[in-house]
Amino acid sequence: MKWETRVTELLGIQYPIIQGGLAYLAYSKLAAAVSNAGGLGQITAMSLSSPKELRREIHKVRKKTNRPFGVNFAIGQHGRPFANMLDVAIEEKVPVISMTGGNPTPVFEQLKGVDVKKLVLVAARRQAVKAEELGADAVMVVGQEGGGHIGKEDISTMVLVPQVVDHVSIPVIASGGIGDGRGFMAALALGAEGIEMGTRFVATKECAHAHHTYKQALVDANENDTTVIKRSLGAPGRVIRNGWSERILEIEKIEPTYNAIKEYISGNANRSYAHHGREDGFGWAGQITGRIKDIPSVDELFERMIYEAEKVRTKWN
Repeated sequence: MKWETRVTELLGIQYPIIQGGLAYLAYSKLAAAVSNAGGLGQITAMSLSSPKELRREIHKVRKKTNRPFGVNFAIGQHGRPFANMLDVAIEEKVPVISMTGGNPTPVFEQLKGVDVKKLVLVAARRQAVKAEELGADAVMVVGQEGGGHIGKEDISTMVLVPQVVDHVSIPVIASGGIGDGRGFMAALALGAEGIEMGTRFVATKECAHAHHTYKQALVDANENDTTVIKRSLGAPGRVIRNGWSERILEIEKIEPTYNAIKEYISGNANRSYAHHGREDGFGWAGQITGRIKDIPSVDELFERMIYEAEKVRTKWN
């Protein structure tokens, strides 16, 4: 079966499946594997230490694939400057730039006149409308089921995606709670023209920076084994439940300030768990953990998802 949508046409990919930015995890091996499988792989720019390191990672991807890929900019990381990093992506003629976690206006200003596809992750209808006004080529819409940073209003993917579809003219990509072929087809039924997955790609063989403890925790967890931290800061994010995340929630109840929890939610704390499997840290994870039962290769995951999706399409026909 063919899977052409405006997203596959826009990005030049076989399947409308996009790998999320995945802070501290989305590097060349995973990005190239996703692109080679027919989706759009991405590098996480702001988890890298310097423009030089980003350039090196882009070159690594190009050695592993000749297919389109993207660079994700998490622009809300407490004001860390991104302009020099974005300059590298522009100089390297990266085909796709995605923006998450903050006001994308400065990114659009820097990209004026640049031939690049621009994707914006949004968690509300008004954000999607604004992104289209700014010049986004597509919006990725994350519901409250998603891992990492989610919207403040606790609106599910099932409700949010069709709302956005009805209010923008650009393609909509569904995110949050999707990790298999049935979720893929559900997103298309809601009017989306593609999907973005984060948590499901963490639990793959090519996500080399994710420690086995993290991956196995995603396999072992059920749909109730995530929790939302940082609500007190107005920046909620869903993580896998462990002792560290429970401690964050306790502190938020007592002293709901950034200074009180900044060491607990730092990049170092994230890397401690994600890279090393230590309990003095946290790992981003969505409710799709309840559907993750193994750690396949990216190719195996794509083959399975497309098989499942084709079974659904056959039933519909």
